[in-house]
Amino acid sequence: MFSIWRNLPLSRTFTTAAAVDFCALQPRQTWALCNNGRGLCVNPNRKCSGKRYNVPPSAEFVSRVSGIPTMAKLPYQETADGLDAAFVGVPIDTGTSNRPGARFGPRQIRVESAMLRAYNSGTRAAPYESLMVADIGDVNVNVFDLKDTCKRIREVYKKILATGCIPLTMGGDHTIAYPILQAVAEKHGPVGLIHVDAHADTSDVILGEKIGHGTPFRRCVEEGLLDCKRVVQIGLRGSGYSADSYEWSRAQGFRVVQVEECWFKSLAPLMAEVKNQMGKGPVYLSFDIDALDPGFAPGTGTPEIAGLTPIQGVEIIRGCRGLNLVGCDLVEVSPPYDTTGNTALTGANLLFEMLCVLPKIKYY
Repeated sequence: MFSIWRNLPLSRTFTTAAAVDFCALQPRQTWALCNNGRGLCVNPNRKCSGKRYNVPPSAEFVSRVSGIPTMAKLPYQETADGLDAAFVGVPIDTGTSNRPGARFGPRQIRVESAMLRAYNSGTRAAPYESLMVADIGDVNVNVFDLKDTCKRIREVYKKILATGCIPLTMGGDHTIAYPILQAVAEKHGPVGLIHVDAHADTSDVILGEKIGHGTPFRRCVEEGLLDCKRVVQIGLRGSGYSADSYEWSRAQGFRVVQVEECWFKSLAPLMAEVKNQMGKGPVYLSFDIDALDPGFAPGTGTPEIAGLTPIQGVEIIRGCRGLNLVGCDLVEVSPPYDTTGNTALTGANLLFEMLCVLPKIKYY
């Protein structure tokens, strides 16, 4: 069977639909498939360095429904060695408190990501002319033991971060943020956090357990993983266990932006303030898909009405441009409750937006 990622000489022109010389057939296309599935800048008008990068095949020449699903149809490799950024899945829902299914999130996000193209038309970001990116697969989680899974996640992310690679994570339930931030803080020290969510996830104990998707940021504070004066939580809402569900967050120094402060407005001004709050230090972005209103993203475990819009979600991520992002995640996509696939599709697009605001991204 023909593989679009096998070793190909740059100058060769193909007549099959699966692989072509993009430069010959598409003058505006900057990249061509070449050795080891990496793209080489060949158009001098594009101001490229000539460095080789991984570039997804264009759907103008390679059918979206063809091939093995990887994130954005990027090549797969087993480790983060040589990468500037990597998409990685953490397929667990062992920490969920309501509807399960997030263990299938990474798989479905990859499937829906076939719609993604190489450039960001809104910001003119060119991530594949800037960074070496690949899909490095999933953490081998233990679906029977959440504490062991957290240990496995932490060890895998320590290895990823040791290479200098920035992880872009597909969850999985929000429990995963805790072990990921353990690894991130070990490398970078306490980090700023932009947390987009319907829930604060700062409970102490749930049903007798301290580890779960409602507790990660409580554990992170206890272990000194966060620079609390550089933490913002956006989109919080819903009924609560007390009159002020976010009292603990505020007491730690977090900025809490409840959803009522976001209704009927652009969040660009808010993000300008957040950027000032984050400063130049390392920042981690954690985005729970349930921050969005379930009318837009129904496929999630703990939906809350009256949420953010996808437009506001994009504004939040684009507002992170210029920050020292050291990692990002998109969690809580539950395909069994996503009958149209739109939740996973939205998640894939938000992950692409995250890639487009990483440090060193080129913009046209």
